[in-house]
Amino acid sequence: MANHKSAIKRIRSNESKRLRNKYQHKSTRNAVRKLREMTDKKEAAKAIPSVFGMLDKLAKRNVIHKNKAANIKSGLQVKVNNL
Repeated sequence: MANHKSAIKRIRSNESKRLRNKYQHKSTRNAVRKLREMTDKKEAAKAIPSVFGMLDKLAKRNVIHKNKAANIKSGLQVKVNNL
């Protein structure tokens, strides 16, 4: 167990950050999954900016790597363009 007040606080803050990152990551994965399942081009084109924003936010906060976000965004854009 931690011996310093600052270490105890760090444990608490790490846990809350972990839960927030987990929630945001799962929400983004579900949004990407829904976008991949879409068959209507107009609907998909309308949804793509919000999904891209979610991915950019995860990359900015180092939940996922920026290149992974770029790869996912590129693949989604190709899919929407081919609808």
